[in-house]
Amino acid sequence: MTQRTTPGATARSTLLRRGEIHSPADPFATAMLVTGDRVAWLGSEAAADALADSADETVDLDGALVTPAFTDAHAHVTAAGLALTGLDLTGARDLADALARVRAYAAARPAGGVLLGHGWDSARWPEDRAPTRAELDAAAGGRPLYLSRVDVHSALATTALLDLVPGVAHRAGYHADRPLTGDAHHAVRARAFGDLSPSRRAEAQRATRAHAAAHGIGALHECGGPEISSEDDLVALVKLAAAEPGPRIFGYWAELVTDPKDPRRIAELGAVGAAGDLFADGSLGSHTAHLCQPYADAPHTGLAHLTDDQIATHVALCTEAGFQAGFHAIGDAAVATVLRGVRAAADRVGLERVRALRHRVEHAELLSAELIAELVALGLVVSAQPAFDAAWGGQDGMYAARLGPARAAELNPFAALARAGVPLAFGSDAPVTPLDPWGAVRAAAHHRTPAHRISVRAAFTAHTRGGWRAVGRDDAGVLVPGAPADYAVWHTGALLVQAPDDRVARWSTDPRSGTPGLPDLSPGGPLPECRRTVVGGEIVYDRLNE
Repeated sequence: MTQRTTPGATARSTLLRRGEIHSPADPFATAMLVTGDRVAWLGSEAAADALADSADETVDLDGALVTPAFTDAHAHVTAAGLALTGLDLTGARDLADALARVRAYAAARPAGGVLLGHGWDSARWPEDRAPTRAELDAAAGGRPLYLSRVDVHSALATTALLDLVPGVAHRAGYHADRPLTGDAHHAVRARAFGDLSPSRRAEAQRATRAHAAAHGIGALHECGGPEISSEDDLVALVKLAAAEPGPRIFGYWAELVTDPKDPRRIAELGAVGAAGDLFADGSLGSHTAHLCQPYADAPHTGLAHLTDDQIATHVALCTEAGFQAGFHAIGDAAVATVLRGVRAAADRVGLERVRALRHRVEHAELLSAELIAELVALGLVVSAQPAFDAAWGGQDGMYAARLGPARAAELNPFAALARAGVPLAFGSDAPVTPLDPWGAVRAAAHHRTPAHRISVRAAFTAHTRGGWRAVGRDDAGVLVPGAPADYAVWHTGALLVQAPDDRVARWSTDPRSGTPGLPDLSPGGPLPECRRTVVGGEIVYDRLNE
């Protein structure tokens, strides 16, 4: 790598050479020029020779792949950072292992304050049950402890923590010796996270941004809200991201809008929309997703948190304010409720105005053809998490246990959504699943239900450009002249054009078609290794010369 300074230059320029540049503007490009915070040019080595002397810096890629940086379209930055730096039970093998980890963590932490942990999943344990209150009290040594389930829609709490929440036993979702859900869970979570100091919160937020940058992620959609975080948390995160290098933060605040003044107040928090985890229902793992038909392993259909009228008012007021709206909806009944509400809002304020705002549905896992058609008609974006299928799909997975194999096979129908023209934005829901964008692209391309698979290229687009389109930006998430200089450099093997099956036309995999290749994401193979991540022309992660 060579560097030079150009006297009087208004924007520093960097020329990347001898690599593979993933760009629809020039599928055969091996060089890229970045000026300031924008991509200025892409092309061949011969053309790059003419630019080399005028560039402030020249980077020899030595065959590395350069792609647009990923966008994670659904994350919980502080919670993910707490899992990265604290008690994370996602790797617990069984009940005894989980309790041992709690015991060790509690013993290592100084007295005072609430202990926080995440990630237990009793569906994966041979005991197929969560710890009892007595077991958890003993493991925590009698200290206040909050442990969110892997889906964050239910939680365990020790007696010492419950004693800090007046009236919790009278709230909906309280269970004396089972995981907390609903209002009881939200109240306990608020008390637990209210104990978090500003310095500890900032440490967690920095940890998530650093981890994201190390995985080639240049932007995170933070899905905050009064039931899962706090206004202080969102404001602090937005300020931290503005002050320190790292992935961009697009904040969403999931508060129900009931007054025309609400969108402006939410925007003043730093949010780009009243969306994200505005809960229409819960999760499948916690039996709280709202279904049209009962669960296979429980005699009910889950929980509905919003009415058609509430959704209609929220969307109409947001639309009139030019503000993006959105909802968390996993079950088919919840998605149907959201769609009825959005349709009613469109009847009030006009369909084209609603479509123009690109309102969002998070997750949208259980869908019928009719629901997909209405998503298209209303111009809604689906923010989805392919790692959910990798973690819980298949004939023997948690989804099959909750819904039965036949209905579980209908979940996360990415191919049907893509064919219909529903805009897709992929993310992780971290800490529910890890910040692992190439793993998510692989999961979508190798969906456990073959009919739902999409091409690697389509999945990659949903995890890069899709996240930018979901915030109303069509000029980013792709390496073309004029686009933001948000990119990642990868060490990887040969590049391929990968189709999900033989139904894809053969011409699209022929090098002569000019379709840019991507890394081989066959199951079991190594994933690309991030060597550098750049956001707005600024390096935020760097191992390029190691």
